[in-house]
Amino acid sequence: MPEVPPPAPTGDAVLKVLSALGNPHRMRIIAALTENRNYVSALAREIGMGRPLLHMHLQRLEAAGLVVGTLELAEDGKAMKYFEVTPFFYELTPHTITRAAATITEKADPAERADRTAKEEAK
Repeated sequence: MPEVPPPAPTGDAVLKVLSALGNPHRMRIIAALTENRNYVSALAREIGMGRPLLHMHLQRLEAAGLVVGTLELAEDGKAMKYFEVTPFFYELTPHTITRAAATITEKADPAERADRTAKEEAK
């Protein structure tokens, strides 16, 4: 039986993924997590980033469906949140962008607005 191709992503989903990947820190996070899953503190040390900033980036990646986090208990009873990359594949061609653009419902990504607001306040 031939494999059925996955449905074309919606415009909103494409925008969310592109927005999430449009940041060098988030691309480095994906690269680090591609090697192996990791918990927030260790990942922060590995990529040289503070935990609060890393957590914000992980939230964006998780909202876009690119990573998934799971809470686990360590042997000492401490709760640790592990993140790993989810399998994903996006084909960007003029045709797929045209189909996705026809389904856009969001006026702007809320996280993108928050990024813009933070940049404007920093000026």
